Amino acid sequence: MRAPEAADGGRPMDPFTTYRFLKALEDSRSVGVGTGWEPHYLVARADDQVIAVAPLYAKGHSQGEYIFDHNWAHAYERAGGRYYPKLQMAVPFTPATGRRFLVRPGYEATGQAALVQGAVQIASDNGLSSVHVTFCTEDEALAGEEMGLMRRTTQQYHWENREFDDFDAFLAALSSRKRKTIRKERRTAQDFGGDILQLTGADLKPEHWDAFWVFYQDTGARKWGTPYLTRKFFDVAQETLQDDILLVLAEREGRPVAGALNFIGRETLFGRYWGAIEHHPCLHFEPVIIRQSTLPFRKTCCASRPGRRAITSWRGIFAGANPFAALDRRAARFRDAIAQYLDAERAAVDEEIEVLTTYGPFRRDVQEEQE
Repeated sequence: MRAPEAADGGRPMDPFTTYRFLKALEDSRSVGVGTGWEPHYLVARADDQVIAVAPLYAKGHSQGEYIFDHNWAHAYERAGGRYYPKLQMAVPFTPATGRRFLVRPGYEATGQAALVQGAVQIASDNGLSSVHVTFCTEDEALAGEEMGLMRRTTQQYHWENREFDDFDAFLAALSSRKRKTIRKERRTAQDFGGDILQLTGADLKPEHWDAFWVFYQDTGARKWGTPYLTRKFFDVAQETLQDDILLVLAEREGRPVAGALNFIGRETLFGRYWGAIEHHPCLHFEPVIIRQSTLPFRKTCCASRPGRRAITSWRGIFAGANPFAALDRRAARFRDAIAQYLDAERAAVDEEIEVLTTYGPFRRDVQEEQE
């Protein structure tokens, strides 16, 4: 089902719930039997037509979700229950907020309700512990809450272009100390002794993916142990996703030494993976800025760690969840406990966002305008 905003042939808000992206995960065996992510896509029909679809997976673990529930799993199993497999309505390995309920225009409420009820019924019929909907939109989370799902909130860094004409205009909105720091870091990054290339569409070649695969493996080995995507995913991406990708490579003497993989949405650039085979101070963040880029992005979602860079700001990310659908007495008891936990967690996250916002990089007058 094509996203409504892409009906004219334009880009969807993000590429992650497109057929081509989800199929690339399957064709490359990044998901499927043995991965802990088994596709069971959900389809709702009415009036002799498909009215809604959702990416649904049977999960054998909690890896690759970025909304962690390991403690829930341990507690449930210590009480004698079986937490896995669970049902996950999500985009594998992708902590980018976007629609999880793809609904035909005119069927918004009916379509989402059918998908939620269908997922819960499947869990009940198969004795599964839980259904989770992660990184959905705020509207979807609120609608899900009205249907009995329990809402969970966390936070991410997003950079938003607040009508800045260029990068200097953005810097002018920052406090003097932050502005000087970024300029110093950029000079350091740009003096790494090479060039930074921006590649998309037909400019992407197999040798670029050979280089990036090395970077990706190195980052995965140091942080998570095993990269989620297979090498074949990048081959498939070369064929079917090249127009959805902006690959930024740093080269020295004609040899790629670092790179950042970004996915292109309608108004947003989604920074996903970074890696390097040489260490160069501050180079990590230079590709995120994308020097001299003419791409019309209003927002950049990047996966940098909190506090590492001043070009980001806090935003609440909504992750609706229905962890326990009262399938038995044990599940009902856990549902009550998790509801109390989520209430406390939301309050803590809201407080954390408020505190971090006061330490934001913007000039005080600019920050007051944003508030």
